[in-house]
Amino acid sequence: MTVEAHALRADARRNREKLLAAATQAFAEEGDGVALETVAARAGVGIGTLYRHFPSRDALVVAAYRHEVDALCAAAAERLAGQPADAALRAWLERFADYIATKRAMGNALRAAAASDSPLFADTRERILGALRLLLDAGAASGTLRADVEPTDVVRVINGIWYLPSGPRWREDVGRMLDLVVDGLRYGAPDGVQQRRTSPTGRPKPRAPVRRRAPAGKRK
Repeated sequence: MTVEAHALRADARRNREKLLAAATQAFAEEGDGVALETVAARAGVGIGTLYRHFPSRDALVVAAYRHEVDALCAAAAERLAGQPADAALRAWLERFADYIATKRAMGNALRAAAASDSPLFADTRERILGALRLLLDAGAASGTLRADVEPTDVVRVINGIWYLPSGPRWREDVGRMLDLVVDGLRYGAPDGVQQRRTSPTGRPKPRAPVRRRAPAGKRK
Protein backbone atom coordinates (compact mmCIF):
# COMPACT_ATOMS: atom_id res chain seq x y z
CA MET A 1 0.00 0.00 0.00
CA THR A 2 1.32 3.43 -0.94
CA VAL A 3 1.68 6.25 1.59
CA GLU A 4 -1.06 8.16 -0.25
CA ALA A 5 -3.47 5.20 -0.11
CA HIS A 6 -2.74 4.66 3.58
CA ALA A 7 -3.43 8.35 4.26
CA LEU A 8 -6.75 8.12 2.41
CA ARG A 9 -7.78 5.09 4.46
CA ALA A 10 -6.82 6.85 7.70
CA ASP A 11 -8.86 9.88 6.64
CA ALA A 12 -11.85 7.65 5.89
CA ARG A 13 -11.59 6.03 9.33
CA ARG A 14 -11.48 9.46 10.98
CA ASN A 15 -14.56 10.56 9.05
CA ARG A 16 -16.41 7.42 10.08
CA GLU A 17 -15.55 7.95 13.75
CA LYS A 18 -16.62 11.60 13.55
CA LEU A 19 -19.93 10.59 11.94
CA LEU A 20 -20.63 7.95 14.59
CA ALA A 21 -19.84 10.34 17.44
CA ALA A 22 -21.97 13.06 15.86
CA ALA A 23 -24.86 10.66 15.22
CA THR A 24 -24.83 9.35 18.79
CA GLN A 25 -24.90 12.88 20.19
CA ALA A 26 -27.53 14.07 17.70
CA PHE A 27 -29.88 11.17 18.47
CA ALA A 28 -29.43 11.71 22.21
CA GLU A 29 -30.15 15.44 22.00
CA GLU A 30 -32.71 15.66 19.18
CA GLY A 31 -34.35 12.24 19.12
CA ASP A 32 -34.81 9.67 16.40
CA GLY A 33 -36.16 12.17 13.85
CA VAL A 34 -32.90 14.10 13.47
CA ALA A 35 -32.04 14.84 9.83
CA LEU A 36 -29.02 13.10 8.32
CA GLU A 37 -27.86 16.49 7.03
CA THR A 38 -27.69 17.61 10.65
CA VAL A 39 -25.51 14.62 11.54
CA ALA A 40 -23.17 15.34 8.62
CA ALA A 41 -22.93 19.01 9.61
CA ARG A 42 -22.14 18.11 13.24
CA ALA A 43 -19.37 15.81 12.00
CA GLY A 44 -17.97 18.51 9.71
CA VAL A 45 -18.40 16.46 6.53
CA GLY A 46 -20.69 16.57 3.53
CA ILE A 47 -23.84 14.48 3.16
CA GLY A 48 -22.12 12.53 0.38
CA THR A 49 -19.43 11.41 2.81
CA LEU A 50 -22.11 10.22 5.21
CA TYR A 51 -23.79 8.12 2.53
CA ARG A 52 -20.47 6.62 1.43
CA HIS A 53 -20.04 5.22 4.93
CA PHE A 54 -23.71 4.55 5.72
CA PRO A 55 -25.86 3.92 2.63
CA SER A 56 -29.14 4.20 4.55
CA ARG A 57 -30.58 5.76 7.68
CA ASP A 58 -30.99 2.30 9.22
CA ALA A 59 -27.31 1.54 8.62
CA LEU A 60 -26.31 4.73 10.46
CA VAL A 61 -28.69 4.03 13.36
CA VAL A 62 -27.35 0.50 13.89
CA ALA A 63 -23.73 1.66 13.62
CA ALA A 64 -24.34 4.53 16.06
CA TYR A 65 -25.95 2.15 18.54
CA ARG A 66 -23.04 -0.29 18.29
CA HIS A 67 -20.64 2.65 18.73
CA GLU A 68 -22.40 3.61 21.96
CA VAL A 69 -22.19 0.02 23.22
CA ASP A 70 -18.47 -0.07 22.33
CA ALA A 71 -17.89 3.04 24.45
CA LEU A 72 -19.92 1.65 27.35
CA CYS A 73 -18.03 -1.65 27.39
CA ALA A 74 -14.62 0.02 27.08
CA ALA A 75 -15.50 2.25 30.04
CA ALA A 76 -15.48 -0.73 32.44
CA ALA A 77 -11.71 -1.29 32.17
CA GLU A 78 -11.08 2.45 32.03
CA ARG A 79 -12.92 3.03 35.33
CA LEU A 80 -11.12 0.13 37.01
CA ALA A 81 -7.74 1.54 36.01
CA GLY A 82 -8.17 4.64 38.14
CA GLN A 83 -10.17 3.75 41.25
CA PRO A 84 -11.27 0.93 43.59
CA ALA A 85 -13.67 -1.59 42.12
CA ASP A 86 -16.79 -0.47 44.00
CA ALA A 87 -16.23 3.17 43.01
CA ALA A 88 -15.44 2.05 39.46
CA LEU A 89 -18.77 0.20 39.29
CA ARG A 90 -20.65 3.28 40.53
CA ALA A 91 -18.94 5.46 37.91
CA TRP A 92 -19.62 2.89 35.18
CA LEU A 93 -23.30 2.81 36.10
CA GLU A 94 -23.43 6.54 35.36
CA ARG A 95 -22.10 5.70 31.89
CA PHE A 96 -24.78 3.00 31.65
CA ALA A 97 -27.36 5.69 32.35
CA ASP A 98 -25.97 7.69 29.40
CA TYR A 99 -26.40 4.57 27.25
CA ILE A 100 -30.01 4.15 28.36
CA ALA A 101 -30.75 7.82 27.65
CA THR A 102 -29.32 7.51 24.14
CA LYS A 103 -31.17 4.26 23.45
CA ARG A 104 -34.45 5.81 24.59
CA ALA A 105 -33.89 8.83 22.36
CA MET A 106 -33.19 6.62 19.34
CA GLY A 107 -36.59 5.03 19.95
CA ASN A 108 -38.52 3.95 16.89
CA ALA A 109 -35.56 4.47 14.57
CA LEU A 110 -33.52 1.86 16.47
CA ARG A 111 -36.39 -0.62 16.66
CA ALA A 112 -37.02 -0.32 12.93
CA ALA A 113 -33.33 -0.60 12.08
CA ALA A 114 -32.86 -3.61 14.36
CA ALA A 115 -35.34 -5.55 12.24
CA SER A 116 -32.64 -5.74 9.56
CA ASP A 117 -30.03 -6.84 12.13
CA SER A 118 -31.87 -9.41 14.23
CA PRO A 119 -28.92 -10.48 16.46
CA LEU A 120 -28.24 -6.83 17.35
CA PHE A 121 -29.74 -6.69 20.83
CA ALA A 122 -28.66 -10.21 21.81
CA ASP A 123 -25.07 -9.49 20.80
CA THR A 124 -24.88 -6.15 22.58
CA ARG A 125 -26.52 -7.56 25.72
CA GLU A 126 -23.82 -10.23 25.98
CA ARG A 127 -21.11 -7.60 25.61
CA ILE A 128 -22.64 -5.41 28.32
CA LEU A 129 -22.93 -8.40 30.65
CA GLY A 130 -19.24 -9.11 30.02
CA ALA A 131 -18.26 -5.56 30.98
CA LEU A 132 -20.34 -5.77 34.13
CA ARG A 133 -18.78 -9.16 34.96
CA LEU A 134 -15.34 -7.53 34.81
CA LEU A 135 -16.39 -4.95 37.41
CA LEU A 136 -18.15 -7.43 39.71
CA ASP A 137 -15.22 -9.87 39.62
CA ALA A 138 -12.80 -7.08 40.48
CA GLY A 139 -15.00 -6.03 43.39
CA ALA A 140 -15.30 -9.58 44.68
CA ALA A 141 -11.54 -10.08 44.43
CA SER A 142 -10.81 -6.87 46.33
CA GLY A 143 -13.50 -7.50 48.95
CA THR A 144 -15.37 -4.30 48.14
CA LEU A 145 -18.38 -6.00 46.51
CA ARG A 146 -20.26 -9.15 47.43
CA ALA A 147 -19.33 -12.21 45.42
CA ASP A 148 -22.74 -13.92 45.17
CA VAL A 149 -24.23 -11.72 42.44
CA GLU A 150 -24.49 -12.43 38.72
CA PRO A 151 -24.33 -9.67 36.07
CA THR A 152 -27.83 -10.65 34.92
CA ASP A 153 -29.15 -9.89 38.43
CA VAL A 154 -27.68 -6.40 38.36
CA VAL A 155 -28.93 -5.70 34.83
CA ARG A 156 -32.48 -6.67 35.81
CA VAL A 157 -32.35 -4.10 38.59
CA ILE A 158 -30.67 -1.22 36.77
CA ASN A 159 -32.92 -1.63 33.74
CA GLY A 160 -35.48 0.06 35.96
CA ILE A 161 -33.83 3.28 34.80
CA TRP A 162 -35.69 2.76 31.52
CA TYR A 163 -39.06 3.21 33.24
CA LEU A 164 -38.28 6.40 35.16
CA PRO A 165 -40.30 9.27 33.67
CA SER A 166 -38.36 11.74 31.55
CA GLY A 167 -37.93 15.27 32.85
CA PRO A 168 -35.47 17.70 34.43
CA ARG A 169 -35.05 15.46 37.50
CA TRP A 170 -34.45 12.24 35.56
CA ARG A 171 -30.71 12.23 36.20
CA GLU A 172 -31.18 12.97 39.90
CA ASP A 173 -33.69 10.11 40.19
CA VAL A 174 -31.28 7.81 38.36
CA GLY A 175 -28.48 8.76 40.75
CA ARG A 176 -30.52 7.80 43.80
CA MET A 177 -31.46 4.47 42.26
CA LEU A 178 -27.85 3.68 41.38
CA ASP A 179 -26.69 4.60 44.89
CA LEU A 180 -29.13 2.05 46.30
CA VAL A 181 -27.93 -0.62 43.87
CA VAL A 182 -24.25 -0.15 44.71
CA ASP A 183 -24.93 0.04 48.46
CA GLY A 184 -26.73 -3.29 48.14
CA LEU A 185 -23.77 -4.79 46.29
CA ARG A 186 -21.41 -3.58 49.02
CA TYR A 187 -23.55 -5.11 51.76
CA GLY A 188 -22.00 -8.28 53.11
CA ALA A 189 -18.70 -7.82 51.25
CA PRO A 190 -15.60 -8.79 53.29
CA ASP A 191 -14.46 -5.18 53.38
CA GLY A 192 -18.00 -3.95 54.03
CA VAL A 193 -17.30 -2.58 57.51
CA GLN A 194 -14.94 0.02 56.10
CA GLN A 195 -16.81 0.79 52.88
CA ARG A 196 -16.47 4.30 51.53
CA ARG A 197 -19.69 5.98 50.49
CA THR A 198 -18.58 7.90 47.42
CA SER A 199 -20.18 9.90 44.69
CA PRO A 200 -19.39 9.16 41.01
CA THR A 201 -16.64 11.80 41.29
CA GLY A 202 -14.96 9.86 44.09
CA ARG A 203 -15.68 12.44 46.81
CA PRO A 204 -17.10 11.13 50.11
CA LYS A 205 -20.85 11.49 50.39
CA PRO A 206 -22.27 12.88 53.65
CA ARG A 207 -24.23 10.38 55.68
CA ALA A 208 -27.83 11.22 56.49
CA PRO A 209 -28.39 12.01 60.19
CA VAL A 210 -29.81 9.14 62.22
CA ARG A 211 -33.13 9.93 63.84
CA ARG A 212 -33.45 8.57 67.34
CA ARG A 213 -36.83 7.72 68.80
CA ALA A 214 -37.84 9.52 71.97
CA PRO A 215 -38.58 7.38 75.04
CA ALA A 216 -42.16 6.13 75.12
CA GLY A 217 -43.14 8.46 77.97
CA LYS A 218 -41.95 11.59 76.18
CA ARG A 219 -43.64 11.06 72.81
CA LYS A 220 -46.26 13.62 71.88
